[in-house]
Amino acid sequence: MGTKESGRPGGNPDFGTKYRFERSGDEPITSHLQLKVTPSMKEKLDKLGKRKAEFIRNAIDKALALESL
Repeated sequence: MGTKESGRPGGNPDFGTKYRFERSGDEPITSHLQLKVTPSMKEKLDKLGKRKAEFIRNAIDKALALESL
C-alpha cells in the first residue's frame, strides 16, 4: 500500500496484473453504449450476474448479423 508522499494513498497494488479481465476475441472492448430497457428486461439481465455483459454483446452481435442478411 502506498503512502500519501508517494501519491498513492491506497488501492489494490495487484490491479491490472493479478486481477485482470480476460476475454476471448480479436477486437478490444473499448466503446460504451447506453440504452433503455423495460424493468422486466433489466430484472432478467441482472439475474445473469457476471455473464450479463457478455450475454448482451452476443445478443447484439447475433441481431446485427441477421440484420445484414
